[in-house]
Amino acid sequence: MSEGYRALKESAAWFRIPGRGRICATGADRARLLHAMCTNHVQQLTPGEGCYAFFLNPQGRIQADSHILCFEDHLLVDTEPETRERLFAHLDRYIIADDVTIEDRGDSISTLALEGPKSAEVLERLGAQAPEKPYGWTPWGERWTAQLDATGGPGFWILAAPEDLEKLGASLDLPEASADDIRTVRVENGKPRFGEDIFETVIPHETRQLHAVHFNKGCYLGQEIVERVRSRGRVNRELWRLLIAGQAVPERRTRVLAGGKEAGEITTAVFSPAHSAVLAFAYLRVELLRPNAEFEVNGAAARIFGQ
Repeated sequence: MSEGYRALKESAAWFRIPGRGRICATGADRARLLHAMCTNHVQQLTPGEGCYAFFLNPQGRIQADSHILCFEDHLLVDTEPETRERLFAHLDRYIIADDVTIEDRGDSISTLALEGPKSAEVLERLGAQAPEKPYGWTPWGERWTAQLDATGGPGFWILAAPEDLEKLGASLDLPEASADDIRTVRVENGKPRFGEDIFETVIPHETRQLHAVHFNKGCYLGQEIVERVRSRGRVNRELWRLLIAGQAVPERRTRVLAGGKEAGEITTAVFSPAHSAVLAFAYLRVELLRPNAEFEVNGAAARIFGQ
């Protein structure tokens, strides 16, 4: 068990989050445009608030996930490095007669994360105010602190100029979490990641991350598919976690079997020190998701873990 992993589970650790897209939208129509382009309710956001949202194509497939933060004079769309350029082009394509200008500020706004059960205490000791609401943000001098996380547990992201965060990171008397630490804890906490567990081939219902979707907000790109699936009440596959016996971590796209027949496939898998077993995200066939269902991965017994 590494020091970074233990800190994320028991106290607090810090780490950098490089390469994320930071699309700044200005202009009188910025909220209307983003509201019509994503799955969540952007027009009801007030400065200091934010939300989690998907951007879909007309077929309802997820093109990117994002945090959308509301400022007085702009909206900031924060997205994964894998979708930084694609989401910018996607939004730019739909700006026609709108009073909206978008700019990618990913190179001028960096992120330092403080995550773990004692991260709020660390933030307070640093002299920063913790945002009260999930996805909310507060100013901290030339920085902002946002209630965002990469691990699915308590945490905050500090957004600021890259050189500022380099100094802040060097001053922290905390363990630094590695990429493996972050991945292990996020799977333990049930937080899927775009590019590893959420892909362009899936629709929102398959991810089971429906906190990204506001079902009463009005029209948006891809809404027809989302509503059609909701009215039917089911999809063919869903993203769940499996607890797999042993320590052998299966590779991505490893098949999951049920009664010798294909039941799905693995996306991300890690060995979990907290459970002394392997935990994995997997897309599983819905008809097989019955109580006490038994699965098999590379010959090892597996079962559904969590909700």
